[in-house]
Amino acid sequence: MQRHGPGTTAAPRMRVTGLLLLVAHLLTVGWLTLRPRSVPWVPAANLQPLATIRAELAHGVTWEAVGHLGGPVLLLAPLGVLLPLSAGRLNVSPLVSLTRTVFAGAMIALAIELLQSGVPGRVPDVDAVLLNTVGVALVHLLVVPGARSRLRRRYEEPGGATPRIPRVGLAPKADALSGSRTYL
Repeated sequence: MQRHGPGTTAAPRMRVTGLLLLVAHLLTVGWLTLRPRSVPWVPAANLQPLATIRAELAHGVTWEAVGHLGGPVLLLAPLGVLLPLSAGRLNVSPLVSLTRTVFAGAMIALAIELLQSGVPGRVPDVDAVLLNTVGVALVHLLVVPGARSRLRRRYEEPGGATPRIPRVGLAPKADALSGSRTYL
């Protein structure tokens, strides 16, 4: 069984699996979002934050609006799990993990939107970046903290680590047979 201390990584098998799934997901997203489309008319790019979201919700919450806004939320949402899985860290601050994952997800979403500006039939939209980032953050918050705590419990030693004296670096010896000694 592999031991994990502060700053150690998860089993290499989990990291490799995470990296393979991450690459597969990014290739699929690239294929879905960067293929040229033949359309007779293309709207102008949206560079005003929340304009598309407001326009979709202007007539109320309908199934069509949920579909148009839910697609970008779900598109990059798996990155909320795949990015931390590919890093393989078990003992990391939840806030640091969330910050790293959301930043990486936002940069990937921004790169996709910038690349779409050169693809015929595709229109960059700043709201897609915001919705993609929200999806990454939501999935990360819902899945990663619980999964990390389960994995930490799985890889912990049954009795826990041996306590060490900080200045000396040694563990205290137990004096099992000394019944005459008093410890006061």
